[in-house]
Amino acid sequence: MRSVRLSVLSLLFALPLAAFSQSPQAIPTDTARAYFAEAQALCQGDHGELWGISLCGPMMFGDPKTHFIVANQADANGVLKAENGVFTGFLPANLYISNTAYEWSGVRWTQMVWPLPTEERHRKTLMAHELFHRIQPRLNLPTPPGGENAQLDTLEGRITLQLELRALTRALRAQSDEERRSAAGDAVLFRAERYRLFPDAATQEHAMEWNEGLAEFTGVRVGNPTPEQRIDETLGDISRLIDASTFVRSFPYATGPAYGLLLDRYTPGWHRALKAGDGYETLLGNALHYQLPANVHQAAEQQATLYDGAALRASEVEKERKRQQILAQNRAKFVDGPILTLPFRKMQVQFDPRKLQPLDGAGTVYATMRINDEWGVLEASNGALMKTDWSAVIVVAPSVSEGSSLKGDGWTLQLTPGWKIIPGTRRGDFILISGS
Repeated sequence: MRSVRLSVLSLLFALPLAAFSQSPQAIPTDTARAYFAEAQALCQGDHGELWGISLCGPMMFGDPKTHFIVANQADANGVLKAENGVFTGFLPANLYISNTAYEWSGVRWTQMVWPLPTEERHRKTLMAHELFHRIQPRLNLPTPPGGENAQLDTLEGRITLQLELRALTRALRAQSDEERRSAAGDAVLFRAERYRLFPDAATQEHAMEWNEGLAEFTGVRVGNPTPEQRIDETLGDISRLIDASTFVRSFPYATGPAYGLLLDRYTPGWHRALKAGDGYETLLGNALHYQLPANVHQAAEQQATLYDGAALRASEVEKERKRQQILAQNRAKFVDGPILTLPFRKMQVQFDPRKLQPLDGAGTVYATMRINDEWGVLEASNGALMKTDWSAVIVVAPSVSEGSSLKGDGWTLQLTPGWKIIPGTRRGDFILISGS
């Protein structure tokens, strides 16, 4: 899922359908029709060359506040009506609107949050990114098991990733093949050092990169017509990430297109022959005939001097001190203190991928999130802990445990009939159960 340049997924307002029908149309149909034409031109320009499958297909733009949508085709159930060369209507209140691909009315759609970027290149990159997600299940790509990527929230994980991104930047900007190969080799080296320190990191990072990384690579390749524009857009992806507070979910938006463009140069067609176990570091290392040194740690320390490694480390040490303070606060809130646990049945979730913090095996703290499930709607604005296996979400226990509308520290919960919370196993804890 990709929003506007790593943007927040917009929260929905659970308005009744009658309220939607009284709302003004938030999406100008003329503009939407023009954007659909842009997307169609991108698909036709690609001719299915990149992935062997056309990116064209059902597409809609949606306003998350009103659920008003504009689509490029009608739906099977007659919800959408023809208007001014497009199709308009309202989605039910229980369906999310975000930048994603999803099944609705018997069809897999590319869905995008309105408004789209006004800058043409960013908009085309975003549209091509999301068009990829619609066809992604048909590509038989490797699907390694995911993980929290907690290593990217540690001191050494952050340092090695930023050194890697600096090396990729140098490689993309290089004026000679010798300089490009040298910098690309440094990127592979810095990643190898991270994987030496965190043996489980490769599988976890590959899972994200074969999802969002390939989508952003597609966005950059299809959304930008010239090699120079593709490099410029990728450098923009890197610059927007380089000093982020967390990299655990956002890193592939930079590594995906950066490695992808380098692989395009040295081994064209690489993306059409991906196998389980492949990673960008392996693919690029093989393409460059790059051999890791015998002492990866020593070599990485030496090469870091070329990328202002000492200053980077000093900056990250201070950030790590602050991170540890936040970790302690979150552990006190979501692990040690009284909590409310909400197990999932048929969960849909929206969150800001830039504001996450893995919590020592307990799960990941999301600064903000909105969850819709059979039991109702949870809105959290001051943190919530998603369990590692995504089986439940945890918030600070409420002071009042009865009623259908509950609230606590930075969260509200609207329960559907037939659900209630009862005391948990620890004193002060609560858990949500079905009352039927």
